[in-house]
Amino acid sequence: MEQLLQYLDRFSEVVAVSGTTHVSTWDPTTVRRALQWARYLRHVHGRFSGHGRIRTAVERRLRSHWRLRGERGPGPGWLSFRALGHCDALLALRLLRNRALGEAAYHALLRQLFPGPGVRDAEQATLPDSLLGLARRGCAIHLLRGHGSRATPDIRQDPLVKTQAELLLERVQQAGEAGGAGGLLGSLWERGPHTHFLQVLAVALVPPPASPGPPSQLEGDDDPRTPTEASQELLRWLLSEPDVRTAFCRTLPAGLLTSVASCHPAFARVYMSLLIAWGRRLHYDLQQGLWVGTESQDMPWEDLYDRFQSLCQAPPPLKNEVLTSLESCKAQDGDFQVPGLSIWTDLLLSLRPDVRQGCGE
Repeated sequence: MEQLLQYLDRFSEVVAVSGTTHVSTWDPTTVRRALQWARYLRHVHGRFSGHGRIRTAVERRLRSHWRLRGERGPGPGWLSFRALGHCDALLALRLLRNRALGEAAYHALLRQLFPGPGVRDAEQATLPDSLLGLARRGCAIHLLRGHGSRATPDIRQDPLVKTQAELLLERVQQAGEAGGAGGLLGSLWERGPHTHFLQVLAVALVPPPASPGPPSQLEGDDDPRTPTEASQELLRWLLSEPDVRTAFCRTLPAGLLTSVASCHPAFARVYMSLLIAWGRRLHYDLQQGLWVGTESQDMPWEDLYDRFQSLCQAPPPLKNEVLTSLESCKAQDGDFQVPGLSIWTDLLLSLRPDVRQGCGE
């Protein structure tokens, strides 16, 4: 066991160096030896994937090693035992991206990855496919970080955003299996752009509409309207990050937020709590005849009204829950029936046409 952990320490050092300018000193022999170490650890993964004690020891050693370096590891999910299953592809991808790698070492790496039509063992045969998978994930993250959506009336119909939402769900699913979904999402949020990331996140949280067909085809585990494990992971992360969920509810269009709230009751409760808290910050200005905030970050009456209007046009039970909350706030304020005394009274009075329309009156 100790020898295995020592190999793991050495390979972790190799992975760390592979992303730096120090690879300029590597020769073809160093590249081949590094990939041999990686293949050995991949063999360990295949042999001991069902051995709980070894898995725990390896993951503890990985966390300890990168903590001492003051880093989180070379990528999301790397601190899990599962990462050993593609550590050779991870190393190769880091080297391919590193322009400091010398020409001779670079060509040696390419020969290891694509040896041509000659004989190659099973270990080498799986490396290009694994490398392709990692490269695709990396491209997905790059796409999420670097591209904004075009101006469209409904962001849910933007082909680019829909594609990015699918990629995000796929990447979260993969990272979640390796225990790194939170780290992945936190990294995407930190690197921005924030508004576009929130748009993609929202679209990923709204299941696609059900395809037309017999009712029997819309029931069961394959119903696209059923929240997936990846979307639930997204929701858990969103609700656990105060700054992100506040920006999410302030920044995105009212209709998109209503769609998310209709699909996820947990989000609907948090969203309603924020709207009520923002509403309570407004006061009535007699001169303007308007509800206004005292600070620049307070949500304007118009935005607050738009959000409640959209929620009141949602199908039950969401619409009923929103109206019940507004009536409760109105009662707590004194149950006034005239405008200008309670923001909840004024909201309900303003929303009456939409409420009647939604009720079919």
